[in-house]
Amino acid sequence: MRLPPRFQVLVWILALAGPAVLTVALVQLGGSTKRDYVFLYLGLVAVLGVLWGLPPALASAAISFLLVDYFFVPPVNTLTIADEQDIVNLLAFAATAGLVGVFGSQRRRALLQAEALARDLRQTNAELARLNKEQAAAAQAALTLARSREQIRVLQEVDSSRRELLANVSHELRTPLGTILTESTSPLAEVEAVADAERRLRAIAGEAQRLKALVDDMLDLAVIEAGTLDLRLEPVRLADAIEAAVERLRPTSPNRSVKWDETAAGVDVLADWDRLLQILDNLLANANRFGPPDTPIEIGIGPGGPGLVGVRVRDHGPGVAPELKPRLFERFVHGPSEDGAAEQVGTGLGLAIVKGLVEAHAGSVTLEETDADGASFRFTLPAAEVT
Repeated sequence: MRLPPRFQVLVWILALAGPAVLTVALVQLGGSTKRDYVFLYLGLVAVLGVLWGLPPALASAAISFLLVDYFFVPPVNTLTIADEQDIVNLLAFAATAGLVGVFGSQRRRALLQAEALARDLRQTNAELARLNKEQAAAAQAALTLARSREQIRVLQEVDSSRRELLANVSHELRTPLGTILTESTSPLAEVEAVADAERRLRAIAGEAQRLKALVDDMLDLAVIEAGTLDLRLEPVRLADAIEAAVERLRPTSPNRSVKWDETAAGVDVLADWDRLLQILDNLLANANRFGPPDTPIEIGIGPGGPGLVGVRVRDHGPGVAPELKPRLFERFVHGPSEDGAAEQVGTGLGLAIVKGLVEAHAGSVTLEETDADGASFRFTLPAAEVT
């Protein structure tokens, strides 16, 4: 750091006049003790070297050398030296004064470099702090933007799901409502009033049942998706549940054969009886819907993993189209009818309800890959602990 011109003048005055002032003070001392204080010149040289650099320190050392020789080395008041030892002492003094000046100057240079480095570090830290603030602000802005995009995406998905649900519900309601309105408002001829009225009432009742099933399925799915499903878990003999589900299938399909091993099904699972029957009802209804009339539905029971029991429901229908497999357990996904036609059958909610109910029981349901014909659905339930 370069000193201002006025301050440089003061430094050089101190370097030149300081030894003289010190000499005046030492001359006032009596006897030979004044020679013992010549080290004070070295202190002055060291201070000048540390605080203001090498040139003032060397100048002060040179003047101090001359003053010490003139006033304190015999013969005094002359610049001659009579004793060889004094010559050695003066040379040692000069060398020491020079070294003190050099070391002091180096110390000063190191201090100045340290101050410069500290100043650079402060500036660097300030710049880093500014950059960190800018990066934090940019990161916060990016996070806010990402959150906004995610919220927009979620809202778009919700809106898309709402539109899809509305379209599917409208489609499912249109046919039964149309049938009910047609059958209930068309005029009856007197000659066929009784027979036709009975037919119409059966048609209306059938479509009403279809509407009720759709509403019940939608309510069940809403409860499952909301996570508010209330299960009454207890040990249930799997054979009893399968037998009850098979008996419930008979009124709609009395000629459908269901094959299952009662001995293998003689295990207890931890389940809600009503919800377990609903799982079996939906899977049996699905297999009955897509399997040809002369083919059986097969139910297999076996280990499902550690602490689990596996149940497999298989039909001999056309199977599941590859394009439907990724979204088979979503709402309103329809497969082909038993004759392979593309018409929609069922509400398209059964498998979505099965998945929700099975997972609520801490199990899982999958579509198995098989080489045989038909579709095979396998689900697992926790095995009940035997006490």
